[in-house]
Amino acid sequence: MTALAAIALAGAVLGGASPPAAEPTGAAAVDDTGAQPPRVRLETDLGPIVVEVYPDRAPVSAANFLRYVDERRFDGASFYRVVTPDNQPDNPVEIEVIQGGLGFADDHPQRLAPIPHETTDGTGLGHRDGTVSMARLEPGTASSEFFICVGDQPELDVGGRRNPDGQGFAAFGRVVEGMEVVRRIQRLPAEGQMLAEPVAIGRAVRMAPYPATGQSR
Repeated sequence: MTALAAIALAGAVLGGASPPAAEPTGAAAVDDTGAQPPRVRLETDLGPIVVEVYPDRAPVSAANFLRYVDERRFDGASFYRVVTPDNQPDNPVEIEVIQGGLGFADDHPQRLAPIPHETTDGTGLGHRDGTVSMARLEPGTASSEFFICVGDQPELDVGGRRNPDGQGFAAFGRVVEGMEVVRRIQRLPAEGQMLAEPVAIGRAVRMAPYPATGQSR
């Protein structure tokens, strides 16, 4: 098993979860320079998902995700795992997410080296509905796999009980358009937590700059 499986399999109970971290609010977050955060369009078989990425809050994780996008490493990737209330009977700490990326092959030619772990108490980005975050096993093993929260998931923050080490997962962005696609993916037929038919990501591309109102074009 690789570090890519962590989001669905980690389950030992630790202490209680820490209070949810803050996250950007409003039509569009603006960093200290007044710049709009980058947005990425994931073009899936079921429709587009637009992700807003926060390099100012989670610089390592955001840069890693954007490198995969800019170098076209996510073209042809997929969403392949869904975690629902019905498919985690042996885990006392339940979550709801969909997971995507390059998959479980350690030798995938598009996979980059693992990145350092950024905790939610350091970034201030909690796992809310639509949060995009890095899948991992041990801290520092995240690379190409990411997940999207369906509903608020505070047990994935630092101090949460989903992962035995209590370090949580590294949130770096949020879905700003296409949560209906995310929820549709989560409801697809699955064998355990693996989709019977993965949902392909045909392309992942940065979007053109958008107005200060936060409306993409």
